[in-house]
Amino acid sequence: MSSEQQPVRITVGTEAADGTRPYDVLIGHRLLGELPELIGGAKRVAVLHPEALTETGEVLREDLAAQGYEAIAVQVPNAEEAKTAEVAAYCWKALGQSGFTRSDVVVGVGGGATTDLAGFVAATWLRGVRWVAVPTTVLGMVDAAVGGKTGINTAEGKNLVGSFHPPAGVLCDLAALESLGVHDYVGGLAEIIKAGFIADPVILDLIEADPEAARGPGGPHTSELIERSIRVKAEVVSADLKESGLREILNYGHTLAHAIEKNERYEWRHGAAVAVGMVFAAELGRIAGRLDDATAERHRAVLESVGLPVTYRGDQWPRLLETMRVDKKSRGDLLRFIVLDGLAKPAVLEGPDPALLLAAHAEIAA
Repeated sequence: MSSEQQPVRITVGTEAADGTRPYDVLIGHRLLGELPELIGGAKRVAVLHPEALTETGEVLREDLAAQGYEAIAVQVPNAEEAKTAEVAAYCWKALGQSGFTRSDVVVGVGGGATTDLAGFVAATWLRGVRWVAVPTTVLGMVDAAVGGKTGINTAEGKNLVGSFHPPAGVLCDLAALESLGVHDYVGGLAEIIKAGFIADPVILDLIEADPEAARGPGGPHTSELIERSIRVKAEVVSADLKESGLREILNYGHTLAHAIEKNERYEWRHGAAVAVGMVFAAELGRIAGRLDDATAERHRAVLESVGLPVTYRGDQWPRLLETMRVDKKSRGDLLRFIVLDGLAKPAVLEGPDPALLLAAHAEIAA
């Protein structure tokens, strides 16, 4: 996509009885010029950014100040360290000291952890103020910033405290991806590959055609892969904002992934954990007689081709199982997994036999 092209605009959601409004995700280059339209009517703007993007956050704050806004920059820790109650309280204090009102706006600039935090802070300040997501990573663009789920972590697990609070808009500036390290870029591919398996197999075809090119932002299909993934999520979210049914399919691979992340004290990249989680889910579906061998094996092949892990320490199964039981996707004492009944045919497997789980785990045990 050249910078001369108009950005791709994908609408998420519909007008709802609870006052929730649809919003647009813009994908392109040089999109910060779209920000004033999204924050129109505000007097104050708080730019939340991670330490790693201090320069970016300050440039954005200066740009907004030059346009007449009372803009502040709020620096938060990098990655998952930002998603704590302590950091949220620090952000609330900054908003309070700046005199933030209900007509003011929070802008979250950074990866998925930063936009999760920014959305949660916006959802909880004065019971809800507007916010805008400016994701700067692949994972942030295709997953965290789209859908309106905001949250922070606790000692007991990931995203256990949160709110449904859709943004006023999302700006996915593809130029931001050029500075990403290869591991962070590849980590985001896990969510793109997930979208391929649950809904849009063309994604898998594009990656399989040239896995090496898919590993960086310079590949020929970068914008198409990101656009297709966002469309998958936008369609699902539009049909099920509050995760009461269909939206659950977006959790493919995530039940085990969240347990791995907690077990690794969040030092594993989310995408790496999701990759292992998808192989586990594929094996669970295959062993349960619901997924064909070829599609189950395709998981392993496509994930390995871009450099994502497909195994995890075998001795950790008891701890992983215990963590999964308190996962927010469980219902009472019943474990729930999204599995595939075929390519792009996601379904729920509820309360699987422990022997099935053990057999599926054996297939990913390193």
